[in-house]
Amino acid sequence: MSTKAKTFRRTLAAQVQWVASSLVAVAALALGLATLAGVLGYLPVLTLPLQFGDTIYPQAGLAIQVGLAIFLLAVVACLPSGLRVLDLERTHRDFSITMSDVAEAYRICHAADRQGVFTLSEQFDAVKERILYLRQHPDLGNLEPDVLEAASEMSYASRDLAETYSDENVARARGFLAHRQEEAALFEDRFERALKICRDLRRQRDAVAMDGDMMDSRMSQLEDEFGDLLRDLGFTRSRTAHNIIAMPAAAHKGMAAE
Repeated sequence: MSTKAKTFRRTLAAQVQWVASSLVAVAALALGLATLAGVLGYLPVLTLPLQFGDTIYPQAGLAIQVGLAIFLLAVVACLPSGLRVLDLERTHRDFSITMSDVAEAYRICHAADRQGVFTLSEQFDAVKERILYLRQHPDLGNLEPDVLEAASEMSYASRDLAETYSDENVARARGFLAHRQEEAALFEDRFERALKICRDLRRQRDAVAMDGDMMDSRMSQLEDEFGDLLRDLGFTRSRTAHNIIAMPAAAHKGMAAE
């Protein structure tokens, strides 16, 4: 039989048992109330003439009704223990549910260990402390002792891991990483600004160099044109360190003779 079929059969059986238990409980309650009301005179009671030999029992119906009511109430009183037994059988029969319960109990116990709840170091005392903690937990009160013991032993085995990755250490690591991220973001912003300034300065330098080359080119052009004009007018130009001095050609020859 496949796993799905087994699961469906168990689910159907559990539902049938729950419905049957509910019907028995309702029948017992109704019969008990009706019998009590009949004894007090508010409702009629069962009439069942019963004769044993020559003796007739006129109240036999009431006795049978009272006995049946007591029997059903006794059955209802036994239902909780029967339901607990069925739940225990279902827990031990269904391995996946048991493992999920163990995993949930271990998760809660390991989280408490990371928070520093447990303080005992000896193995027996530490496991016992964890079992008591899990028993008092509101979400794990219905688990079996074996499940709590397995989860406690798993938590004790991973106590070094819980100490290493405690909430305090994890919070400190997260804070350090957040600070490093802020520093990296600040460095990235400063780097982008510095790179932008460097590019602007390089662009300005190239622009200034281009303007200087243009000025030198225009100055050379002006000198050439001005020299040609002086020659046409009969002047010669004398170049000094910073100026070009125009003088007549005769004066220039006299200065040359001297």
